[in-house]
Amino acid sequence: MKIVLFLCTGNYYRSRFAEELFNHRAARDGLSWLAQSSGLATERLMNHVGPLSPFALKALRERGVVGRFAHRMPQQCTLVDLATADHVVALSESEHRPLIRERFPDWRSQIEYWQISDIDVVPPDVALASIDSHIDALMARLWRARKYSDLSVKKSF
Repeated sequence: MKIVLFLCTGNYYRSRFAEELFNHRAARDGLSWLAQSSGLATERLMNHVGPLSPFALKALRERGVVGRFAHRMPQQCTLVDLATADHVVALSESEHRPLIRERFPDWRSQIEYWQISDIDVVPPDVALASIDSHIDALMARLWRARKYSDLSVKKSF
């Protein structure tokens, strides 16, 4: 099983939504990938009132997703998280690239950046719909890569 790691600042809203949605769809579709998530600066969380944003929970429910890890508190990203992931996605390039440069400089070129702003910039329904679309596109790429990999293995025999 391969791992995709979703990163945001606090691991409370965007990355958690991405993790739950990805895992739901991967299980449903038989894609052998597992999503995890963590935050690049969880110490900046001030106003959260629990483990997962109510906006993320509501959007997951609207999509028929039961959050398997919805009760887990936000987690700080570590080098182990990055090293064990097969693919890493930071949810906002403008927000997260500086944090990666500061805290994990050796990983700067190994991260895929999306451009999904936090709740203070973009309304939740817009941001979460964008994550939804990005998840679909990512999963399509992973399926294509899997098919190409399967063909490569078959051709080598």
